[in-house]
Amino acid sequence: MREIAFIKQNKNQWLEYEKTIYSNAFQQPDYLADMYLQIMNDLSYAQTFYPKSKVTQYLNNLAEQTYQKIYKTKRIEQNRIIHFFKTDIPLTVYEYRSYLKFTVLLFLLIVGIGVVSSHYDLNFIRLILGDFYVNQTLENIKQDDPMAIYQSGSNWGSFIGITFNNLYVGLRFFLYGIFAGLGTLVFLLYNGIMLGSFQYLFIQENVFMDSFRGIWLHGAMEITGMVVEAFAGFILGGSILFPKTFSRLNSFKTGFKNGLKIYIATIPFTIFAGFIEGFITRYTKIMPDILNYIIIFGTLFIIVYYFFIYPKKVYIKLNKS
Repeated sequence: MREIAFIKQNKNQWLEYEKTIYSNAFQQPDYLADMYLQIMNDLSYAQTFYPKSKVTQYLNNLAEQTYQKIYKTKRIEQNRIIHFFKTDIPLTVYEYRSYLKFTVLLFLLIVGIGVVSSHYDLNFIRLILGDFYVNQTLENIKQDDPMAIYQSGSNWGSFIGITFNNLYVGLRFFLYGIFAGLGTLVFLLYNGIMLGSFQYLFIQENVFMDSFRGIWLHGAMEITGMVVEAFAGFILGGSILFPKTFSRLNSFKTGFKNGLKIYIATIPFTIFAGFIEGFITRYTKIMPDILNYIIIFGTLFIIVYYFFIYPKKVYIKLNKS
């Protein structure tokens, strides 16, 4: 069969399937299963006779979205919140894993720019962090207490203020993606350079390890969470720039929904990082080093495992079942 005849014969059915996928209405699992089988049959035919055609790419995307619809529609015996974090989020992260890799590499590059710029021009640190903060930090270092800034305020006050601020920052990372990803990029550039300059200030003053034990006690989870939040923003931006074979509106809806999921998944980590900063970081100076390192590398492992390792395990497990 000629490709144009194949498309003409099945076009209306495919459009109906696409409408079903993007509908929020409940669909019977049996109907979705039949729909998936039909799409897979058409995809198999297209891959055989039109392997390089756009219709093959379209059907492949349609099959992926249908599979997701089936998985979300089928009855879930376990608690839905548990399912959301245990299965739904990892599958979404795995689907956009190339975006995550891009975000990590970009973030490391930006932080590197902050470090190198500060190394060759110490005034750059003041330009980024401000004279007041730099002067205060230098004074704390002279007093042999580089992390004194984290000891101000009450435990609960610091925890609540820091947590709400970090949640707001994370939300901005995600929502700025609506500007085709450029808003997220600019915000990541600003925060990444600030981090690089901030860390280099302590390196310059020969108190790197003191800063490491203080900053990364909560920063291991907070900074990694920031990268994931930027990842959510790039998903949103990518849905606008690269709609693939779907309409730009439908692509945007999917990108917004999936990006929002990723942002929501970071909230528990953000709250926990705020708790550490509000209640534990202030005691860095008297805390045993071994306990400090356990918290740093333990929290880092938890968030890295959940967003970078666990998604592939979930994907492989589901495809074997």
